[in-house]
Amino acid sequence: MPQVNVSKQALNTVIILIGAVLLIYDFIAEPKEVYYKIGGLVILMFGLYKSTQQWTSDNNTQDEADDLIEEDFDDVDFDDDNSKS
Repeated sequence: MPQVNVSKQALNTVIILIGAVLLIYDFIAEPKEVYYKIGGLVILMFGLYKSTQQWTSDNNTQDEADDLIEEDFDDVDFDDDNSKS
């Protein structure tokens, strides 16, 4: 089982939540400035980007399905010697 970095995942979750709170505040309070929406979207997308990077680094092993597909292609004969003339 791959090693999971819990502290980085927690930090990324907090960043995502901050961005979500800013967006929700913008929808509920409807302030005159658009900076809450822009800041919320930027922070939310940054948190999502960092969290997907962390997930891929935590799960960098090959899937068994990829191995099975490669084995299936090894058994296929691509010669045209069996074709009818």
